[in-house]
Amino acid sequence: MDAVRVALLREVLAGTEWPGATRRFAGALRSSVLPHGGGLLLVGTAEYEPWHLAAHLVDEAAWSGTPELTPTLVRHGAHPGDPAHLAVGLGRIEAARRGETLLVVAPDAPGAPLLERVHDARRAGATVLALDCGDRELHAMAHEALAVPSEPDLSLDTVQHLVSAAAGENSLPSPRGRRRLRDRLSRLADQLTSPPPARW
Repeated sequence: MDAVRVALLREVLAGTEWPGATRRFAGALRSSVLPHGGGLLLVGTAEYEPWHLAAHLVDEAAWSGTPELTPTLVRHGAHPGDPAHLAVGLGRIEAARRGETLLVVAPDAPGAPLLERVHDARRAGATVLALDCGDRELHAMAHEALAVPSEPDLSLDTVQHLVSAAAGENSLPSPRGRRRLRDRLSRLADQLTSPPPARW
């Protein structure tokens, strides 16, 4: 979904909680991955794989210059013979550690096997985010959750568009300590290309 459609969608939803709620959730996503340099794992349920959100996050990561937003899609039905970006199975969640973020997208109940893995990832120190239908067990494990009720005017797919767009447009936190080389080069380029001050 392009920026114009996202803007129209936000306009349609103006006056509701959704523009603010999706921006807050996207802010939680960014603040969990940026300080650690990435490590975003994205998983759905056995019946639903969040391909669409994965693709949008890849795009937003490229457009916003924040590669940390690029997710690893974790699949329930991954096979060793699949292409590398499709061959990551549920064992990757079991290997999640502190500094990594696990985003669970579940339009229906996630099921016990996935919940067990999410619980293990959280105990190992991973940050857990949930974008779902309001499952109580999943929300109890999540550091941040956004529940999407089943309404005719709003779908989980729509909310995923808003979250991914907001994740790419939020401003970067101010750097602490040493600035990255790219930041210093950008500042230097701004100084060299800015017009001289006006003299009156």
